[in-house]
Amino acid sequence: MERLQGRAWPDHLINDEQWAIYHRVITRARERHVPFAVGGGFAVATHTGQWRNTKDLDLYILPRDRDAMVQIVTEAGLTDYYERKPYDRRWIYRANADDTIVDVIWAMANLRVEVDEGWLRDACRAHVRGLELPVVPVEEMVWDKLYVLQRDRCDWPDVLNMLFVSGEILDWNYLLDRVADDMPLLSAAVSLYRWLCPGRSRKLPPWIWERLDLPAPVGPPAPECEPFRADLLDTRPWFAEAEPKC
Repeated sequence: MERLQGRAWPDHLINDEQWAIYHRVITRARERHVPFAVGGGFAVATHTGQWRNTKDLDLYILPRDRDAMVQIVTEAGLTDYYERKPYDRRWIYRANADDTIVDVIWAMANLRVEVDEGWLRDACRAHVRGLELPVVPVEEMVWDKLYVLQRDRCDWPDVLNMLFVSGEILDWNYLLDRVADDMPLLSAAVSLYRWLCPGRSRKLPPWIWERLDLPAPVGPPAPECEPFRADLLDTRPWFAEAEPKC
């Protein structure tokens, strides 16, 4: 199974007003030669095939380019969102125009690490309205979202969906190096994935179970996924296998 090299999205998935704002920012960033990769819901959609319009665009950049990108979004007509709703400026700059938001991100929200070249490596691209956009690689997306396990927000459904689509082609050694001492967090997510998708989980590299200190799947053939188990967690549609494809 080959790595996902790109995905083309129908034009109607982003309305004209939103796209006009995104296009201004992207065009200016490229004119200034500021490297970036698209993350957030857009990246998850690209990696899983399940689109959701969050009305914001997450641009991951290197810390050294923070001031340059803030100037770019300002020149594109966006203003600091802090006046409407304060946020932690240590890792993100939030800019908005009307109801559309562009987030400039140079570190994890928990300040675990700053964005480095790995986040911007040319691993996947998306095609939107004639533009080819670099997307944050799936390994970084999984790593980042493992830490979003909060009282009022949990990104593990995104992690599970990315494992479902890309688990057998992930660069697991790279991901394990990234996670480092926080490997128990990844082990917990993979254990949950195995419970949710007993058959599909068997397509993960056989050696990964020992590395994660988890028992390897054994026994007779199992169904790829158990949708009723997803319903035990949330009956609203969130799991890719149970949702219609775009």
